[in-house]
Amino acid sequence: MSRLLLPGVVFLTLVGCQVPQDRLPPELPEAVGPRPYAELLTRARAQARVATEVYYLNRWGDLEDAARGLEQTARYLAKAEEVPAARRQALVSLSNDLAKEAGLLRKASQQKDEKETTAVLTRINYKVRELRPEE
Repeated sequence: MSRLLLPGVVFLTLVGCQVPQDRLPPELPEAVGPRPYAELLTRARAQARVATEVYYLNRWGDLEDAARGLEQTARYLAKAEEVPAARRQALVSLSNDLAKEAGLLRKASQQKDEKETTAVLTRINYKVRELRPEE
């Protein structure tokens, strides 16, 4: 029994300690059509979470990648399908704001500006929270 326990613990430890970059959703192809709102919201949440994680680890290149992905997701959000009624009216404005903040995050990460990065990440997480389907 103990011979099986140690390899199992090692395996679970390795699986549980994934690098945050590995959890970023893959980029969407530029030619893809409108995506479901729920899918894009899940992508935005994952990208914002990973951006926060890599920032705390001082992984500026990964932060820049997360910001770039978040910009792309925000562009797709503006054209999303199956948008909840509570979000339809403000969707374009919210997605434009999110894209703008993601661009600022990308610039702050390139400059390794900790103060600006912290402020932008706070605003990004707030914007993603505003996108939730329920009011």
